[in-house]
Amino acid sequence: MDFVCLKDISLTDPTINKTTATTTVTLTTRIKQQASFDLTLQYQDPILPEYLPLIRLAFCMPLLNYGLFTEKFTLKFPVSFADVSLLNDFNTVFASETYIHELVRPKAPYLVQGYQISEEDANPADAKPKSTFQPSTIAIDTPLQKDFDTRRCGILSSGGKESLTTYGMLKELGIDVHPLYVNESGGHWRTAMTAYRYHEKNEPNTNRVWTNVDRFYLFMLDHLPFIKKDHRQIRADVYPIRMSIFPYYVFALMPIFAQRRIGNLLLGSEFDDLRMTPSFKGLMDYYGIYDQDVSFDRRMNLWYGRRLPGMVQWSALRPVTGLIVERILFSRYPELAKNQRSCHSCHIEGEEVIPCGTCSKCMGILLFLSANKIDPRIINYTQQAIDSFPNRVKSSNLKLDQDEKDQSFYLMEGGSGPEIKSIDHVERIHDGPSCSMSYVPEQFRDMLLSIIEQHTKGYCVLKDGEWIPSSSPRQVSSLTMRKASREP
Repeated sequence: MDFVCLKDISLTDPTINKTTATTTVTLTTRIKQQASFDLTLQYQDPILPEYLPLIRLAFCMPLLNYGLFTEKFTLKFPVSFADVSLLNDFNTVFASETYIHELVRPKAPYLVQGYQISEEDANPADAKPKSTFQPSTIAIDTPLQKDFDTRRCGILSSGGKESLTTYGMLKELGIDVHPLYVNESGGHWRTAMTAYRYHEKNEPNTNRVWTNVDRFYLFMLDHLPFIKKDHRQIRADVYPIRMSIFPYYVFALMPIFAQRRIGNLLLGSEFDDLRMTPSFKGLMDYYGIYDQDVSFDRRMNLWYGRRLPGMVQWSALRPVTGLIVERILFSRYPELAKNQRSCHSCHIEGEEVIPCGTCSKCMGILLFLSANKIDPRIINYTQQAIDSFPNRVKSSNLKLDQDEKDQSFYLMEGGSGPEIKSIDHVERIHDGPSCSMSYVPEQFRDMLLSIIEQHTKGYCVLKDGEWIPSSSPRQVSSLTMRKASREP
């Protein structure tokens, strides 16, 4: 089945006007019809001209969702060898993820009838990107910034439990920490508003970037013939054709990291139970969350070494489950915890942001809170949502690892019932190829563990496909880490 419907997606060289950067995205169909969209980033401080290459790359990142649907990406500006290598690697990964999770295994009814590919008919060769990046020129790699402060940390912040917990731990440890937000102009910002207002009031290092990227995604869907024309009216927990999300946020914030010399970029990625290398018909399968996988960090760190030497990307929470993240946040940082909003459909009542209480994200949060004996009203869940939760959760399709789900039910039910068994590793600190604390810079590792250990039941290591209790963390050698890499 041929999904290539565009001859070209082009980007103009971004223009910078004080705090605003804009590029024009132009789509050209195979019959040479064109449509354009002005993609914008707006900063709180003036954009320094030397960071134009970072802005250029930021605007490239949303295009990675469409590598299966266009013949080429035309960049009307130069990029370096490291830049184009990064774009090509990402293009390969996200094309494969799009093929598997948007066309073969779509999670919501956005495809026009007849376009979904059956698993039997799926062909790995069709998952390769049909496009290439064609910049005006390819330049030599030169550092865009040096002299990063390796003690300074910037957090990609969203108002979710992971970014708030990461902030709380680093702040407790006396680290210079910067909560950095991206306002995507759509409904997502409602989930971040409460935490942003808190940080803006209490943390001088807080900063925000505004962008209209959510509107761009809708523009693209309007021009993909295999997406239903009424896609805006379809209510679902996921959005169509959107596998590449976090790379845009990361690069949108990068001028702030460079200007402030912030040496550590932290994502709120938590534990994901991948006990073996997943694949689909020989294709590497990241379950649609490559940009939350440690492979994304590793690939970015290679790029930082060429273009922003001294900067590294990591997560403090990959070794622990969401159940534990909530436990740390509410028991240790109650004032921060009040600002958590994790919901696909938040709404505003007066000045308060209210979670819907029914989407898959809310159901997971309510389960974690119930398991930890935390009152959901603290973060504005309604009494009706709380009272109806026990009945609704039994039939819901929770998007959680099975063990994490089972252990949460075990704790919620107080360990009662013949079919409820404890899953020990869920409350431990995991040490495996994709979740080792060895990925945390050494200067922070022991300090963070000193906090996490107080809310967990020890350590576990991955052995023969099972999580085995361990008395202490295992140091993973660089050789082992390279062998464990799932990068393309």
